[in-house]
Amino acid sequence: MYDKSQLMRGTLEGCILKILSEEVTYGYEIVSRLTMYGFQDIREGTIYPLLVRLEKKGYIISEFRPSPLGPSRKYYEITVEGEQYLKEFILCWEQVEAAMDCIFKREGGKKHEEAE
Repeated sequence: MYDKSQLMRGTLEGCILKILSEEVTYGYEIVSRLTMYGFQDIREGTIYPLLVRLEKKGYIISEFRPSPLGPSRKYYEITVEGEQYLKEFILCWEQVEAAMDCIFKREGGKKHEEAE
């Protein structure tokens, strides 16, 4: 069975940065947004190590803010370096997406249909 964890790890960094480019938010909200967008298997235990790594790289910053519903929450915000990295990620993603489409939707799809 295919293990998609390696594929997901790199992809999720770009997704997290995209979410943070739209708004400053906290970890649970990031997980909720990813789930809403179709990443059904994502859990907080997957996201928090990625947030730590992105912060160590200088792509995001964090700060604790008071919460109306209990203890303070750690909010994350994209940095200028993070915005640049996101632009590069999107360019690379578009190239990979185009290549995958060529293989699986055009050439690969026809050969797969013929085999059936």
